[in-house]
Amino acid sequence: MKTLLISTDFSKAATHAAAYGYNLAKQIKANIILCNAVIVPAEIPQAGVVVWPMEEYNVLMEDSDKELKSLRTELESKNSSEGFNPPVKIINETGRLTDIVNVMVKEHQADMVIIGTHTEDGLSTLVLGNHTRQMVDCAIKPLLLIPPTAHLAPVKKIAFATDFKQPEKDLESIYNLVPLARLLNADILITHVNREKYQPADFQNWLKQFLMDLSNKANYPHIYYRIIRDSNIESGLDWLYKYGYIDMLAMVHRPHGFFGRLLKGSLTQKMAGHITIPLLVIPEIQHKN
Repeated sequence: MKTLLISTDFSKAATHAAAYGYNLAKQIKANIILCNAVIVPAEIPQAGVVVWPMEEYNVLMEDSDKELKSLRTELESKNSSEGFNPPVKIINETGRLTDIVNVMVKEHQADMVIIGTHTEDGLSTLVLGNHTRQMVDCAIKPLLLIPPTAHLAPVKKIAFATDFKQPEKDLESIYNLVPLARLLNADILITHVNREKYQPADFQNWLKQFLMDLSNKANYPHIYYRIIRDSNIESGLDWLYKYGYIDMLAMVHRPHGFFGRLLKGSLTQKMAGHITIPLLVIPEIQHKN
């Protein structure tokens, strides 16, 4: 993992997310791209004709560039300790957030996108606007959502939540997660929320084989498994990040699937209203040949 793309709008929550991303980059010795998507308002005096004064457009871009440089200086001055100090490249572009982020990811071969969330609306409102669904649906690389309550501390345990409905894709996701865990020297905790009090024998046998295959192929000794007994996935995950001593929750985004259910209406607000740790969304597109 060589490059992290941090998207910001310079709000308090976004600045906190940038600080988290900078600390993460220090830990894994990665470069940083600090990006601002500039939304240019438009006046439309006639149908099909968009007018925006060039002078005001230039002012917007200059202000964005100035804010990015200021944020870069703030991050570097607060983290000028010994050891690796990530080089920070700043970029501002006009257009839709999702388009700009994905273009920057491709052009600069970014390995992860980092963005902040608001506590009031959680995942339904990113600091760059109400684009949660678009960001999650359109992400072509892992998307790390940072709540303002996330501590700026080393990541020592990453929980990977799954329902085991697509185990082959789960395996690929975990393989992709291993390099990050290895750089952080962090444990990976495979987590399954199950409403049944007892697991059938055939599932236990299958799970034993799954974990054995995972251990052999991943070649990473710090992978563990934990089942959470709960009748509801959301409340089970809520218990996990509150009491499970984890530093990051990772989930695969599958439209209309496990994570997709968390992105609908009140379920999104319920989850986001409680989560206090970073949430790593792994796009399913990564696993398609």
